[in-house]
Amino acid sequence: MTSSDNSEMAERAELARRLFAGKAEFFWGTDKLASLPPATRPEIAFAGRSNVGKSSLINALTGRNALARTSHTPGRTQELNFFEIGEDRLTLVDMPGYGFAKVSKEKVIAWTRTIQEYLKGRPVLARVYVLIDSRHGLKALDHEILDLMDSAAVSYQIVLTKIDELKEGEAERQREAVLTAIHKRVAAFPEVILTSSRENEGIADLRLAVLTLLEERGG
Repeated sequence: MTSSDNSEMAERAELARRLFAGKAEFFWGTDKLASLPPATRPEIAFAGRSNVGKSSLINALTGRNALARTSHTPGRTQELNFFEIGEDRLTLVDMPGYGFAKVSKEKVIAWTRTIQEYLKGRPVLARVYVLIDSRHGLKALDHEILDLMDSAAVSYQIVLTKIDELKEGEAERQREAVLTAIHKRVAAFPEVILTSSRENEGIADLRLAVLTLLEERGG
């Protein structure tokens, strides 16, 4: 790699850092599709099983301590929560965690319906980042969510979380296992990002992935 390549990579990494270092504010929350905010800018959404570390990752991504609420109680996030990122450049959507939520079956069904309709009917949704706990890998419920996004033709990318809790070499093995599992999925982006919110690993890679996505969409 040449010095000019290194310089370009460093410049892009800084642009990605600045995107998330700027404005980052919650502005809307709803559990009803009829109450979604106006679709005025590109959106990225974060999805994952309950307690996968979604809120912690969003906080690490934006460099905040409490932008997204964190909890040791699965199912804490019960709405679609919308955050403005980077002075009107991007909306980040924190989706309800799926699985293990300590609420009624009827509520879970209602959430699922809202998520399905959001995925299928939100034209500004650029990509869903699906968080998977690297200690456990893809489970049956994760595959159901991926099936849903494939059927809705929504672009998604897998983000493995909590890699700091793995032994040496296990993170790469998990990455390869996930890549093998998704290689025939029509809406899956063919790269997997490894992250640790606690150690700040992979956060710069995720920021850069979002910046590249925005640029591809002309944002």
